[in-house]
Parts: sequence; structure tokens; C-alpha cells
Amino acid sequence: MNAIRVLLVDDEKEFVSTLAERLLLRGIEADWVASAEEALEKIKDSQYDLAVLDVKMPHISGIELKRMLHEHCPDMQFIFMTGHGSEQDFHAGSSEAGAAYYLVKPVHIDDLMLKMNEVLDRER
Repeated sequence: MNAIRVLLVDDEKEFVSTLAERLLLRGIEADWVASAEEALEKIKDSQYDLAVLDVKMPHISGIELKRMLHEHCPDMQFIFMTGHGSEQDFHAGSSEAGAAYYLVKPVHIDDLMLKMNEVLDRER
């Protein structure tokens, strides 16, 4: 099986770069960008199995970005993360989320790894 490739998108650069480093230490190929626009550029050159998206970002939200990424990469899976509200708030405010997975910041690496495995196992 090929290595899992993950794209992390969050406007908090220190947070997202640290998260990418922690995934790399666990054998997960992780790239990160700090905006939705950068994510859209990044997928032109690379393929990812999974995107981990911050819900609240300037200009384009994580929910909107999911829709855009899904158009280009229909097989890509998604996990959302936010520092605002609860999982119930997230699902209540977002019909776009569907069965998406969700994590509250600060995201613990073990929780992220569990969610990633759940998402990818569900799709296999």
C-alpha cells in the first residue's frame, strides 16, 4: 500500500506546520498551507488521500474549500478542525459537512491519527 498523503490547511502557520511535523514523525506524508487559495494551488501538483481543513479561515472557509477540493479530487476525504464551538454547533451550521469528521483545537496528534484511520478505513 502506498503511503498516506495528507494536506493540512490552517491559517495558523505555527500550529499547522507543527502538526505536519508530528505526522511526518509517524510516517504520514503531510504537506501544509496557510490558506484555501494555497490549497487550491497545491492540489494542481500533488495528489492527497485526505485533507484536514480549518473551518474558519479568511476569504474562503473550510466548508467552501471542501466543496472546491472535492470538485478537483472526488476521492479525497476530509476532516474539519476548529477552535470555535462544539461538534454539534458545527453540524447544525453546516449541511455541507455531511458525514465529515470533526476535531476541536487544540488538536491532539493521537486524536487526529484515530480520525484519519477511521476516515480512510471507511473508504476502503
